[in-house]
Amino acid sequence: MNKMIGKLYPKTRVSAEELARKFPHYSNNILTRPDVSRRGFFKAAAAGLGGSFLLGQQARAQSQIVVNSGMKTKGTAKNCIVIHLVGAMSHTDTFDLKFQTGVQPASFNPTMVNGTNWPMGLMPKIGNHLGDVGIIRSMSAHALVHSLAQTWVQIGRNPAAALGDIAPNVGSVIAIEKEKERKAGQVLPTFIGLNAGAAVGPGYLSAAYAPFQVSNPRVGNTGVSDTTNSRASTQTAFDILFNKLQGYDGSLRVQAPYGSALQDMDALYAQAHGMMYSPAINAAFGVAQTDSNRYGTGSASTTFGNACLVAKQILAADQGTRFIQIDFGSWDHHTDIYGTANPNGSNVITMGTQLDNGVGAMLDDLKSAGLFDQTLVVILGEFGRTTGTITAAGGRDHFLIQSAMMAGGGIKGGTVIGTTNALGSAITDFGWAGSSTAPNRNAWAEDIESTIYSAMGVDWTTIRYDDPFKRGYEYVPFASIGTYGPINELFK
Repeated sequence: MNKMIGKLYPKTRVSAEELARKFPHYSNNILTRPDVSRRGFFKAAAAGLGGSFLLGQQARAQSQIVVNSGMKTKGTAKNCIVIHLVGAMSHTDTFDLKFQTGVQPASFNPTMVNGTNWPMGLMPKIGNHLGDVGIIRSMSAHALVHSLAQTWVQIGRNPAAALGDIAPNVGSVIAIEKEKERKAGQVLPTFIGLNAGAAVGPGYLSAAYAPFQVSNPRVGNTGVSDTTNSRASTQTAFDILFNKLQGYDGSLRVQAPYGSALQDMDALYAQAHGMMYSPAINAAFGVAQTDSNRYGTGSASTTFGNACLVAKQILAADQGTRFIQIDFGSWDHHTDIYGTANPNGSNVITMGTQLDNGVGAMLDDLKSAGLFDQTLVVILGEFGRTTGTITAAGGRDHFLIQSAMMAGGGIKGGTVIGTTNALGSAITDFGWAGSSTAPNRNAWAEDIESTIYSAMGVDWTTIRYDDPFKRGYEYVPFASIGTYGPINELFK
């Protein structure tokens, strides 16, 4: 089984920039917690180390005190898919196209689509969905270091701040908030990561709210590996083994006298038991060749396309998953960004094509399955890339201004938030009202986080007092005093 387990600031009107200067919140890592993965549990179960049938997550009692200000949320989305463009995609070559003859290839084919300048030659399928999406062009990053900024967009706060070390992934917060909505018989974890091995975990929350990681779904897969047992050919036979383990050590895991690690293990046992021998797993994670090609290049699969396909299938299965994170990278194109030296290498053209095919097919299928209007799709990187002409190395370096895209889940199609100058190097119009105490400004990762929470019906001003320091953990830092908030102009 061990192998399986292994897989107080004043209320004043203050802007985000002022807060960053006044409260830098740098701290050392002073808290660690065991990393217990669901993936590891399956490997041990497949080896024959069963356990007893345990109650699901809904039955777990967790001590908590939650306070919010009763903000009215949009509540337009049931599910959320976040696609992280790891390495930082060039905004002026994609979502905020600034085409320059002699810089970008002519094959980009800049085209005005309903007033939006778009690289139809690079991303035609997403271009055909511009009437369904909202683009944020007045967004900025706080930092230009990959590891710092990548974590920032997942937790919606400074990772070096006082509570940065214990901050959970946005998906983990969604998971704990939506736990009460899970239905009997739903066997999939609430938060799933696809090709997201570097995803931030649950922080100080229970490991039950960590992302269930599935890497490289591919054609021929009949589901998640290790969900059957070599010593038990049927569910009934497996339950006999599982019940024996409960008799051996169940009392040590239920209301465990040895701390939260064993209680976390108990919750993972319950989740993993539900997934063993489940036909719903095969339906959600199986990859058919024809579908894989459609999400890929048309004649071949791609890892990213398969992840998009599986994300759609997971939501269609309706087995309890509400938040999916897909990582796709690297977009860190400091050299040869247009593939001049190596057309088949990693460049904005080859990767842009993969992004377009995967997202385009996923949006099509979410629509045909009746899931588009209830699923918020968010696409963003950790920051942007330098604008204008490319560097001597033929690439683009790190840059604070960036763009993001949202679709479905109540988003008003054809919306563009913000405007940049001719080169995309400066914001000329923010395009949204800003938050209550920090109006007329650019959007930050904290505002994107607030927007996700609001769409999912979660009060972004919530403060939990179950954190280890008992100082109060804010879902979005400083949101309770109005510094950050949702971009409401995106919604219908």
